[in-house]
Amino acid sequence: MPTRIEKQGPVWTIIHSRPEARNAMDPEHAKALYEAFLEFDRDETALVAVFWGEGGCFCAGWDLKRASDISHPDSMKDYDFGDEGEPKMAPMGPSRLDLSKPVIAAVSGPAVAGGMELALWADMRVMEETAFMGVYCRRWGVPLIDGGTVRLPRLVGEGRAADLILTGRRVDAEEALRIGLCEYVVPEGQARAKAEELAHSLTRFPQSCMNADRRSLRTQHGMSERDAMRQEWRGSAQEVLNVGVAGAARFAAGKGRSGDFEDI
Repeated sequence: MPTRIEKQGPVWTIIHSRPEARNAMDPEHAKALYEAFLEFDRDETALVAVFWGEGGCFCAGWDLKRASDISHPDSMKDYDFGDEGEPKMAPMGPSRLDLSKPVIAAVSGPAVAGGMELALWADMRVMEETAFMGVYCRRWGVPLIDGGTVRLPRLVGEGRAADLILTGRRVDAEEALRIGLCEYVVPEGQARAKAEELAHSLTRFPQSCMNADRRSLRTQHGMSERDAMRQEWRGSAQEVLNVGVAGAARFAAGKGRSGDFEDI
């Protein structure tokens, strides 16, 4: 089975399973991942997803053996091209999806080339200390077409992004944490557990409010400060009334004092 979903209440762990090929992507696996994340986004009981590659490898990018057959008439049959000629499903699967809920990437081993683009697509990244990223497709003349040139500079800045994109060099977990390419580094073998722990912690918060803030965060790129603030207000004003007032009342009644959020 190319993809499976393991559910722990509101946390869904979506597992990319092609360990015999270091979880390199092909059209069948891309489609399975795409459909799994659509299912997650549609299900009202699912609140946060963890994205994990089975077998000690997040994703080694697109399967170059399949890429060598790209000129074959059937090679793109799994991709539904929209009116503007770009595929609705990305070559790596879900990386063109704009989900309404958070995704946390749990990165073991390599997340390189298209695999790095999948990690960048997630909201947050947990890397094992032995994991690494890199635009390894630079070596073979394969461009970034799953959002890498868009998301990487937004995370680490244009200069650092240029370094990584143009050189294609390896980025180990320690450097990734230092430059903002990941948010957490954990011992080898613990990325999934840490990502799931983090995911469960997010489910404890009022979801409509959290996701309104997430939506504003993700859509403000390219806007003027005034337009972005206007969008922030329009997207969240109702949440202040619906959720924030009730939360303020809980605080006034004694919850969450001295930074204690265990019982909120």
